[in-house]
Amino acid sequence: MEQIRLTKYEVEDALINLKQVTLEVTDACNLRCKYCGYGDLYFGYDKREDKYLSFDMVKTLIDYLVDFWKSKKATSQIPKTYIGFYGGEPLMNMDLIKQTVEYVENLKINRNFVFAMTTNAMLLDRYMDYIAGKKFNTLISLDGNSKGHSYRVNHSGRNSFDTVYRNVKLLQQKHPEYFVEHVNFNSVLHNRNSVETTYTFIKNEFGKTPAMSELNNSGIRSDKIEEFNRTYRNKAESLLQSENYEKLSEDIFVGEPQTEQLLLFLHQYSGNTFRNYTDLFIDESELKYRSTGTCTPFGKKLFLTVNGKIIQCERIDHNFALGSVENGRVNLDLDYVVNRFNSYLDKLSKQCTVCHRKKSCIQCLYYIPDIDGDKPVCHGFMNKNDFERFQSYCLSHLAKKPQLYEKLMTEVLVE
Repeated sequence: MEQIRLTKYEVEDALINLKQVTLEVTDACNLRCKYCGYGDLYFGYDKREDKYLSFDMVKTLIDYLVDFWKSKKATSQIPKTYIGFYGGEPLMNMDLIKQTVEYVENLKINRNFVFAMTTNAMLLDRYMDYIAGKKFNTLISLDGNSKGHSYRVNHSGRNSFDTVYRNVKLLQQKHPEYFVEHVNFNSVLHNRNSVETTYTFIKNEFGKTPAMSELNNSGIRSDKIEEFNRTYRNKAESLLQSENYEKLSEDIFVGEPQTEQLLLFLHQYSGNTFRNYTDLFIDESELKYRSTGTCTPFGKKLFLTVNGKIIQCERIDHNFALGSVENGRVNLDLDYVVNRFNSYLDKLSKQCTVCHRKKSCIQCLYYIPDIDGDKPVCHGFMNKNDFERFQSYCLSHLAKKPQLYEKLMTEVLVE
C-alpha cells in the first residue's frame, strides 16, 4: 500500500462537511481542579487570563463558514454540524452562548445545527431550563462520589461535589426526558477513585454509564512529573482490580481498554468491514493510505480559542494553531495547513514505513515530543515483535469473549 499526502481538496472537503465547531467561550473557571489540562501539571496552552470570547469573533467565524458552505456542495443533503461550548467553564459566559444560539438558529442555510456543552455543573441550576429547552447535548464532569470528586475544588480548595450533585439531581428531576436523552458524564480516573466506584456511583444515582478517561500524559511540566505519577491511575489496571470485573467490562463495552483495542484491530484487519457497497469491489492492497492516527485538519472539528486561534482540536498544544480570527476577519491559509501537516508526515515517514501497525495507527502526531524538531521519535512505533504481541493481546481477548465479535462488527462504527 502506498502512503498518501494531505491535499488542499481534503481540507476543503473537511470544512464543507465540518462536523463540529467548538468555541472556547472563556478561559475563566469557577473551579481549580488539581489535574486540569490548563493547570499546574501541564504546559502547552495560552496563559489563563480570565478572558471571555466576544460575540463579534464568533460571528466572524460563523459567517466565514456559512459563506464557505454556501459556495461548496456537501456530501449530505442536510449536513449536521455541532456547535460546542467549551472552557474554562462555559456557563460563566452564558450571554455569549445565548447570542450564538440565537444567531445560528436564524441562519438561512440548509444545515442542521445541534448544540453541545461540557460543564462542571456548578452553575447548572441557573441555566438548566434554557439548556434543556434548546436540547443541548450536555457532558457533565463528575468523578464519582465525594471522595472520587475531591480533586475538583473551588478557589478556596473546597470539594465541589455537594453543589454539583445537587444541581445534577435537580436537572434530572425537573427535566427527566431531556436528562435521559441528552445528558452524559465524563469522569477522570486518578488515585482517589477507580473504574468500579465511579461507574457504580453514576450508574446508581443517574442511570448513566460514564465515559472514563485517564489523565493526559502529554505535555507534563518537568517539575511536576512526580506529582503526576502519584495522581495517575491506569484504566486497565483499575478495571482488573474490580470485584465485579466481568460484569463491569460487559457494561462499559468499548470503554473497556482490551475491548477498545480489539475493536480497532477487527475493523482494520478482519477484512469484513465495509462503509458502503462499493467497498466490496475494492482491492485493499491497491489502496493508498496515510500512516498516522492523526485526524485530517478539520476532519472532526474546528476549535476556536478565547484568544482567536483556530486549532483542529481542543486537546492539542495551542502552538499548533492553523489560523486565527482577528480584526473582523478569518485568517486561514489552506495551503499553509496542508504544507505544515505534510511536513510532519515527512519527518515521520521513515519510521512509519517500517512500522508494523501503520494500517491501524492511533498515534496523534501532535503528541509526539519534539515534532517541530529535526528528528522526532514516535512512541507508537511497533516493530514486528511488538505487533505480534499486540495481535496476540487482541486475539486472546476475543478467544475469551467470542460474543464480542458480532457485537463489535455490527453495533459500533469507527470514524
